[in-house]
Amino acid sequence: MDLYTRAKDLGIQTEFMDGQGHRHVTDTAALQIILDALPARIPTRFLKEVVVIRSGQSARTELDQAATLPLRWKIVAGLKVIAEGETPDRVIVWPQGLPEGSYRLHLTDAAALTEEAPLIVAPPRAFGGDFDRCWLLAVQLYGIRSERNWGIGDFTDLEGLIELAAGLGADGVGLNPLHALFDDRPGDCSPYSPNSRLFLNALYVDPAKIPAFRLDAGTRDALAQARAGDVVDYVTVAALKWRALRSAFDAFRADATQGRRQEFEKFRKERASLLLRFACFETLRHKFNTPWWEWPEPWRQPDDAKCAELRKGADAAEIEFVEFVQWTADRQLAAARDRADRLGMRVGLYLDVAVGVQSDGFDAWNEQAAISRRLGVGAPPDPLNTAGQSWGLAGFNATGLELKSFEPYREMLRAAMRHAGAIRLDHVLGLKRLYLVPQGFGAADGVYVQMPFEALLAATALESVANRCVVIGEDLGTVPEGFREQIADWGIWSYLVMMFEREDNGLFKGIDRYMANALVTFNTHDLSTYAGWRSFGDLKTKRALGIDPGESDDARWHALAMLDEVLRHHGIERNDLNSIANFLARTKSRMLAIAEQNLLPLDVDTGLCLIRQLLSAVATLHEATPDTCHGALAPERILYVGDRIDNDVRPALSFGMQVAFLRRGPWGHIQQDDEALVRCRFRLDDLAELPGLVAVHNAAA
Repeated sequence: MDLYTRAKDLGIQTEFMDGQGHRHVTDTAALQIILDALPARIPTRFLKEVVVIRSGQSARTELDQAATLPLRWKIVAGLKVIAEGETPDRVIVWPQGLPEGSYRLHLTDAAALTEEAPLIVAPPRAFGGDFDRCWLLAVQLYGIRSERNWGIGDFTDLEGLIELAAGLGADGVGLNPLHALFDDRPGDCSPYSPNSRLFLNALYVDPAKIPAFRLDAGTRDALAQARAGDVVDYVTVAALKWRALRSAFDAFRADATQGRRQEFEKFRKERASLLLRFACFETLRHKFNTPWWEWPEPWRQPDDAKCAELRKGADAAEIEFVEFVQWTADRQLAAARDRADRLGMRVGLYLDVAVGVQSDGFDAWNEQAAISRRLGVGAPPDPLNTAGQSWGLAGFNATGLELKSFEPYREMLRAAMRHAGAIRLDHVLGLKRLYLVPQGFGAADGVYVQMPFEALLAATALESVANRCVVIGEDLGTVPEGFREQIADWGIWSYLVMMFEREDNGLFKGIDRYMANALVTFNTHDLSTYAGWRSFGDLKTKRALGIDPGESDDARWHALAMLDEVLRHHGIERNDLNSIANFLARTKSRMLAIAEQNLLPLDVDTGLCLIRQLLSAVATLHEATPDTCHGALAPERILYVGDRIDNDVRPALSFGMQVAFLRRGPWGHIQQDDEALVRCRFRLDDLAELPGLVAVHNAAA
């Protein structure tokens, strides 16, 4: 059998047209690596695909011609038989009322040939939320700076954000992935390139919240420097936090109350063998200091018995430390969720889920059959990324998931939903097909590999309903025909980014074109802010880095004109960020996210003022109508202390804000510029009574 025939049998698409209309045929050498990296598919005689049954609906499965009739079938969960029967025809009509869950289906035909396959009984749809419409404040938690944090946002900051957002009428706070990273590689800090999607990033722990923790003078001085930087100093922050966590662990072991010890043991029991495996993996990773496939042979595969022995030996304290850190992180995140619940937030936490994991991390070691470490998930060339993308992340494979009845995927969902009211699956197209790039090759040499789409949707619905968690699929870009309709049929929401919601002729879609079960926003975490988009900042940055932005300046000017046109069509005369929020609030989409990076055009104090004004546009989103939304916000007015246009005020101008320039006199006193104040229609004496937004750039003023 040649390579291309083998590829076809594995559902690999070796030829395709990319987003720019170019035909791609996979390189033979690349295809060989891909085939070698995927587990062999077990030949089937009776079934063409995984059996999926939706509760409350009639279901039947056709058998292949190879089956000798009659054929007996049995649905089992471990040693328990859920249902069994026999069919004289080439169709199995499944009984009504089967309990929801994931099972193994055993088949035996009249010739005594047997076959085993996964079978899923799922709710008809994923959880749809217990609200009509709502809005969220979306933040990158690591970027939050407060007077008390350690130079990186933490779970105590998250509680503060929840209180701020709830006070403005929001129903939740959206966050970047909180997945566990590598503690000894602090510079490897992308939340989208995790060690594990099953556990939490310990850098978000607030050590001061750990009972019995005491901050020493040396750490206190170092924290002042960590907080003073303009960017997160991950190396410094990680060193400080991990030292603090070890100190807290030592105090816990020496003098923990009986209640805390019982809570810890309850957590260890709840997370069971998975937590023990993770703790052992981290301990072994530090001990061997090489990728796990180079470890001594006995440890290259996870083994619960060996892990239990390791926990009893010389590494017991180190294993317990890893478990203690995860317990601490879990409790602090749960406290943030509980705060949202008490404040009546109907979503609470909205968490992002990365599309894959690093190949040398825990998940890839723990699920070697279901995760292909030699293949990276990516995307073919398209107008936004003309060279294609290879994210260097290992993803699930179809055969491994089927062999394990999709438990690795469900386990990942359970971890993400543990404290969340909504999650976003990054690159949800990966449930239908993954674009895989072999190590050592560029993104253009990848292939599409088909996934068991219906079964993955069913597994998603199972966990969504069980955890009462809304699932939003990041479905941006070109997707196969009918894809969005199929995920919508299973109750998975779409992710609508206004920046991309345009017709073929460039016109922005009107408010009536936005679907109801969707999260709507202007941009995403990895795109330019609204101010940067209006000022062409993203195009300039890409060109400066030697990257083709996929868009000319003329095309951007055209986009700006088209944006003005759709806003005016809906009676919105301005084109500032408030107007964008106004427009999005009028759509029928049930969830709206306002990103904090769009709310901070100047300094932090200015941004907080802007948050309060802008978010008032959507604070009553659940009861907003096209009639009541229009004109909800007053025009922005920025008071700026200075006498020139510099980098501090330029973003405000790109928003279309009115700016009053005030000169600074001797000893820092403000000198009133009457002409500038008249231009912005307020006087210096009126500052305390101004409606709308007033921002003083310099705190000394």
